[in-house]
Amino acid sequence: MKVSKTKEEWQAQLSPESFYVCREHGTEAPFTGKYNSYKEEGIYACICCGAPLFYSDTKFDSGTGWPSYFEPVEDAIKEIKDATHGMVRVEVRCDACDSHLGHLFPDGPEPTGLRYCINSASLDFKGNNND
Repeated sequence: MKVSKTKEEWQAQLSPESFYVCREHGTEAPFTGKYNSYKEEGIYACICCGAPLFYSDTKFDSGTGWPSYFEPVEDAIKEIKDATHGMVRVEVRCDACDSHLGHLFPDGPEPTGLRYCINSASLDFKGNNND
């Protein structure tokens, strides 16, 4: 299900940092995000719409300072060419609400070889014990 809200509705729902990251395509500082070193089992969901994005068993320590995953939940993510900041990257967004999550890089572990580098401010964690 696609989710659409006004800027004001997003601002009322999200913290200032989550609004900056998710709706204004910002980036949190490395090693500052809540989920960078998080090890619990469950699902990482979109902070904006609650759509499941990544399973905890696809998370790995990339050493980059942001939560990293080698594979998203099927059909949860859309990839968009990002040519800002003098480089070409692949931006990762939530398919349900178009929230900016982070970027995709081709230097991850097997089995995919991919690294979804995601801002903690764009995530909400749903533990296996309904945390």
